[in-house]
Amino acid sequence: MNQLAFPIFTSPPTPLQNGEGRRSITHGINNKSGHPSPPRRGVGGEEKHEFIGRGGWGVRIITLILFLVVSVCWAQRSKSQLQKEKQKNLEKIKETERILDETSRKKKNSLGELTALNQRIKQQESLIASIKAELEILEQDIAENNGILSALEKDLKKLKEEFAAMLFETQKANEGLTKLTFLFASESFDQMLMRLKYMEQYGQARKEQASAIALVQEQLTDQVEEIEIKKAEKGKLLDDEVAENSQLVSLKQKKRTVVRSLEKEEKNLRSDLEDTRKAIAKLDRLISDIVKEEMERAAREAKANNSSNNSSAALALSSSFEENKNRFTWPVSGFISQKFGRQSHPVLKGIVLQNDGINIQTGEGEVVKSIFEGEVRRVAFIPAIGTSVIINHGDYFSVYTGLKDVYVKMGQKVDSHQDLGVLQVNGEGISELRFQIRKNIVALNPEDWLAN
Repeated sequence: MNQLAFPIFTSPPTPLQNGEGRRSITHGINNKSGHPSPPRRGVGGEEKHEFIGRGGWGVRIITLILFLVVSVCWAQRSKSQLQKEKQKNLEKIKETERILDETSRKKKNSLGELTALNQRIKQQESLIASIKAELEILEQDIAENNGILSALEKDLKKLKEEFAAMLFETQKANEGLTKLTFLFASESFDQMLMRLKYMEQYGQARKEQASAIALVQEQLTDQVEEIEIKKAEKGKLLDDEVAENSQLVSLKQKKRTVVRSLEKEEKNLRSDLEDTRKAIAKLDRLISDIVKEEMERAAREAKANNSSNNSSAALALSSSFEENKNRFTWPVSGFISQKFGRQSHPVLKGIVLQNDGINIQTGEGEVVKSIFEGEVRRVAFIPAIGTSVIINHGDYFSVYTGLKDVYVKMGQKVDSHQDLGVLQVNGEGISELRFQIRKNIVALNPEDWLAN
């Protein structure tokens, strides 16, 4: 049916509260009902039409869409970061599994197997933590999407109610009249033009109202689909969490088995530990002697007035070494099996170990590389821990111990990442590099210097 009283809207209608949003133009007056009404006569017979200017729905819908987009972008960034960390962890797990398998094949229930298991358990716990973090983000996403879905459903309901009310009121007001009747009933040509413009505006308003409804319906459909996708993803993550927790339990059971076996070999462990301590003490004396020699050499060169070039070169090398702190490439792939400083023995109770560097456990046949350019100051074999290569970098020294085949010799200049030699496999079936960084005789924590 054709309608007579055509309300004019500049944007899709919104619900009014306490009369907010009402306004009028030369051919409109305030309407307390909130709905369209037929034209009325004003002072001097001027025809007036009621309308309500409502700009809130468009703003509200756009705000909801923007909120959704921002929320999704934030969640995707957080999720992407977690997935990158998870992928790195999975790569580390793969490497540790390889080392663990090699070590176990060489000798069952060894210290090397125990350290590899400890590392593997730590990585497994990190993996489970990343899965939990992903689940938390998904749960937040689902809660936010449900909130947006609820808001959109309310908006859609209100839009439909107002659209229906608008049609009902105009139909009731224009009963028995057609658009042509309405136009030709004009008292003047100007009034006819005004009514024609009014009808055009009303038609446009209805189109905008219908578009708003369609937009909200589309957003509702998208939200429902998004929630279903996230629920499916959450289900998969929950399954992964259960599987990884089961794997963690298995690793801890295996660790207990290895510890019980090693506890039975306490006598041999103490004997091996004493041999290692003696060898490390010998290495410390060797490093001290080399530092002393370097200082004496520098003094002799200074006395002979030949140190200006050498001194400046040493200072430049030291400065360059310092600038690369926390960026040095690892001398060998693997994981840290013993940290810097004092720590408890993994099996022997009451025994405290002192490490002036870090131990990096790796696979059999791994090649050790220099971390920075410098000069080889000593290549020395030390029983119980293997061959050591000591490289001078100005005021700094890097020490690589546990080599079998050595590719460099004393006095040789080496570059960054140059091959120094191949790691040995000790009697426990462990391929492990003892790595130190020193400033003169002061031991520094290599973890502060190597790239993360």
